[in-house]
Amino acid sequence: MGSQETAATTTGSPGGAKATEQVAARHLLIDGALVGADRTFASLNPATGEVLGYAPDAGVEQATAAVAAARRAFDAGDWATDTELRIRCLDQLHQALIEHRDEFAALTIAEVGATAALTQGAQLDQPIAIVRYYADLLKNYPMTEDLGNIESRGMLHHRWVEKEAAGVVAAIIAYNYPNQLALAKLAPALAAGCTLVLKAAPDTPLVTLALGELIANHTDIPAGVVNVLSSPDPEVGAVLTTDARVDMVTFTGSTPTGRAIMAAASGTLKRVFLELGGKSAAIILDDADFNMAAVFAAFSMVTHAGQGCALTSRLLVPNSRHDEIVELIKTNFSHVRYGDPADPTTYMGPLISARQREKVDGMVQRAVAAGATLVTGGEKVDPGFFYTPTLLTNVDPDSEIAQEEVFGPVLTVIGYDDDDDAVRIANNSIYGLSGAIFGDQERALAMARRIRTGTFSINGGNYFSPDAPFGGYKQSGIGREMGVSGLEEFLESKTFAVPVGAAG
Repeated sequence: MGSQETAATTTGSPGGAKATEQVAARHLLIDGALVGADRTFASLNPATGEVLGYAPDAGVEQATAAVAAARRAFDAGDWATDTELRIRCLDQLHQALIEHRDEFAALTIAEVGATAALTQGAQLDQPIAIVRYYADLLKNYPMTEDLGNIESRGMLHHRWVEKEAAGVVAAIIAYNYPNQLALAKLAPALAAGCTLVLKAAPDTPLVTLALGELIANHTDIPAGVVNVLSSPDPEVGAVLTTDARVDMVTFTGSTPTGRAIMAAASGTLKRVFLELGGKSAAIILDDADFNMAAVFAAFSMVTHAGQGCALTSRLLVPNSRHDEIVELIKTNFSHVRYGDPADPTTYMGPLISARQREKVDGMVQRAVAAGATLVTGGEKVDPGFFYTPTLLTNVDPDSEIAQEEVFGPVLTVIGYDDDDDAVRIANNSIYGLSGAIFGDQERALAMARRIRTGTFSINGGNYFSPDAPFGGYKQSGIGREMGVSGLEEFLESKTFAVPVGAAG
């Protein structure tokens, strides 16, 4: 679900005592042990800009130790072959998450800037449901497939396929939906029989470290099967993507970083899953319910302050109805309540960091300088890292603001002439993660099938759930997360044959 990574502030010995005091139970998980690190780095509350706590800053040696532990657990343990153990441990993890749900919600609101309402969906409750989904799927998923007999050289040969775990997995996640991203990788990988090293996002380490603590303290997952690291040091990521003992890398984040990971993993031909950026288009047809479409376009764009890779940040509208739809969007934006994410009446929280807010604002200012019209928004609000819902029109479809991922509450409106023109503009992107169309369902579905994206919403339909594969075309990534496809990303197929007698 994420696309941008930013570095957190690293603190050394001057803040060491304070860090140790504030971080308390936050530890790395390496080979079954909860451990600290020589250094810490700060995690900020994005709603206030103040330090929320400190996370242990894992070094290269600890990353290497985590990889070694995962390798031992896979090669020498029975995790990969004991299906009943895996089911039991996933059940335990699901139950522990339910029992500690309120603690995770409070931490997610404070560290991620997610609103209380979002924790009831994709920020927490839905990720918890992912664990339940894979525990149940594992109980019935066929790990073998019979291919029957073939005749060869006068003999009959019986063949079958067995599914096996892919091996040691390095899982690297982004900051925007850390619970969703971690559990959408962790749960299917564990169900498949893999062992993992999970690296938290530098801006949201505490909530992911808390997951590691939950695993250590409340499940029977064997030592080394799950290891959890936090560090802003790119060298730690380099260990995970280049170490020959790692069989697979699963990464959610920006497309530029995904390209770098793919290149790094190529040296040992690791399997790579990438869920990357998006610049998805929502198309309003001339026969659509404009009021309904405008509500969807406006409020979905500012969900989690626009920090979602699948959000439809390009709004394509018929030129003949352009001004009418723009006015509806502007009105809806004026009703967006932003502020303290812990307040249940808040709809939009802050951006994750000052750095991200400067990036968003810079893109908006450059768009205006290039000729776009700022209809509303474009303002930084303090304290914290808030940015007002922003609407741009007169946008060139080939411009930076229409082509590059903003990862903020910024909606660009682009006019089109007819259905073919709308499809052409929607496909005018290196990305292909999602999309939406509003209008006559048959017409909308026909257009959606012409647009190169991995997911699509028709008239507000919601596709996102644990059983639905999620991923993109083109430079939005490789592979699918969640659903049966999400399990199969972590499985290898081995084909067997035995002679069974003379033919005829």
